[in-house]
Amino acid sequence: MAARSSRPKATSAPPPPSEAPVAKGSIARLKQRSDFLRVAQGQRWTTPAFVLQMRTAPDGSPPAQIRVGFTATKKLGNAVVRNRVKRRLRAAAQAVMPLHGRPGHDYVLVGREAALARVFTALTQDLIFALARVHTKASGPALPFASS
Repeated sequence: MAARSSRPKATSAPPPPSEAPVAKGSIARLKQRSDFLRVAQGQRWTTPAFVLQMRTAPDGSPPAQIRVGFTATKKLGNAVVRNRVKRRLRAAAQAVMPLHGRPGHDYVLVGREAALARVFTALTQDLIFALARVHTKASGPALPFASS
């Protein structure tokens, strides 16, 4: 009979992290369907590569946190294509959100087909512009160059 190895036994998942203080402008992920549905009822701005949805965070979330969710519908293609679109949007959000996103707000980026072909710098510029637009729509006054 062979001797058992002295490998440590598998333990259960680590306990959830404690409520540590959140750095201002830090980015967290939206993962629950209810959060996506709530944000879908807020402000939105459409660009060729994505649709940006924004809504203020619920009362229970940390006020200094920016929460972002990413989604891509099956209309875009198979899982490989959808994941590629979400990866590009995630990279753009990581570059732009700490500087231009507002703490205490939740955002959802819905990928579109043009996100694959769009140059990354154009994608980030689109996100900066879309953020400015949804925050302007939410606060009321129009941008000086808007003709409405």
